[in-house]
Parts: sequence; C-alpha cells; structure tokens
Amino acid sequence: MSISGKADPVVRPITAADIAEALSQGLRDFQAMPLYGLAFGAFYAAGGIAILLCLTAFGMVYLVYPLAAGFAMLGPFVAIGLYEVSRRREAGQAVSFGAIWATIRSRSEIGWMAFVTLFVFVIWMYQVRLLIALLLGLNASFASLREFITVVLTTNEGLLFLAIGNAVGAALSLILFSLTVVSFPLLLDRDVDFVTAMITSVRAVVTSPLPMIGWAALIVILLAVSAMPYFLGLLVTLPVLGHTTWHLYRRIIAPVAA
Repeated sequence: MSISGKADPVVRPITAADIAEALSQGLRDFQAMPLYGLAFGAFYAAGGIAILLCLTAFGMVYLVYPLAAGFAMLGPFVAIGLYEVSRRREAGQAVSFGAIWATIRSRSEIGWMAFVTLFVFVIWMYQVRLLIALLLGLNASFASLREFITVVLTTNEGLLFLAIGNAVGAALSLILFSLTVVSFPLLLDRDVDFVTAMITSVRAVVTSPLPMIGWAALIVILLAVSAMPYFLGLLVTLPVLGHTTWHLYRRIIAPVAA
C-alpha cells in the first residue's frame, strides 16, 4: 500500500524491444502532432539559450559544459506537456494547449516533483562550482570556454576535476532518472502522491535495471548532442523522447484492474 492508503501501481519488467517499440510510437506521436512537440522543444531550447546568455553576461561562460551536461536533468519536467499530448491522443481526447495546461494544473503533486527535479539540478551546478574552487583555485575564472577546456585537459588538477565532476554528474543523473522516469507520467495518469510516484519509478528501474539504464544513457547522449548546436537539436529530440517516455510508462505500469 502507498502512503496515501491506495494500492501501489503494479510494475512490469521490460526489455530492449519494449524501448525500441516505445521509440517508434513516440516518433509517430511527434509526426502526428508536430506543433506541440516543436513548441515544448522550443521552450526547452529557449531556456538553455537564456541560461547560456546569462553565463556569458556574467563572465562565466566556462560553465557552459557542465550546464549542457546537467540540462538533461530538467528534461522530464519540461516534457510533462508531451506526456499529456500522448495520453490524450491514446485516449482519443481533444488536444489543445489549454487542455494540456488545465490537466497539469489539476495535478498538484506535479509541483513537488518539479521541486525535486530543480533541486537536483541546482545541486549539480553548485557542486561544479565547488569542484572548480577546490581543484582549480578558489578564485578561478576563465576568459573563454577554450581557456577553460585547455586547463581542464592539460593539467593534473583539470583532469581530476573532469573525472570527479563526470562521476558526480553521472550519479546525480542516475538518481534523478530513477526518481522521475515513471513518476511524472504516473502523476498525470493517476491520483497518487508524489512520494508513491517516486518509489514506483525507482521500483521500475530496479525491476529492469539493464534496459532502464540503457534508456537513461540514450537520453543523456541524445540530449547532450542536441544541446551542442545552440540547443537547437532539442526542437526534435525532446518531443520524441517525451512521447516515448509516455509509451514506455504504459508498458512498465500495468493498467488498473477493472
């Protein structure tokens, strides 16, 4: 039983074939309703560009790499609208931006999940700055991204920073993925509390560890590559991954018994 007293969602194991089929379904959703996918992808990309411009304005352009690496953490939160598009299309319901927003607003527990997502992202950015201070100098500052990369790749301290930073980032990404991969779609689909949603999401990863970790790695790689050309690749990558996540959720969580 969940903490709300309701029966816990039933988690089913999945395979790589399920992920491949979910990807195919996600692509079909994007092709069927590209306007919504492009809109949410543009919002995600615009957020990345805005943060990049702020870092440039404050002379912190060297944080672009960790920003791009950590930006993938916000994907599950931004893709909420895409889950709702797929849910409505699957159920044969009318799809509109107003209907999507109304559904999201009616699910109060989503706000808590959004807080968890943003909290982990903030921790990621702070630990990057802490590692820079500890390993590259308390007042370390770099005139350009090229200078930062040169220091990181050509000095012992820089290589240590790269190794520790990537290890910590991978751990935080895996933790957040485990907490959110199923929880956001579940909160849209059913009346459950956010703690139950997170526990169910972790159970999904534990039940099918290799396929789920493979899915997580694919998400990170695709989002990181898409973020390189000024975040513009996210216009397509985010919606396809968002729609796919919904269909993967439907394969992982068993329907409620009639």
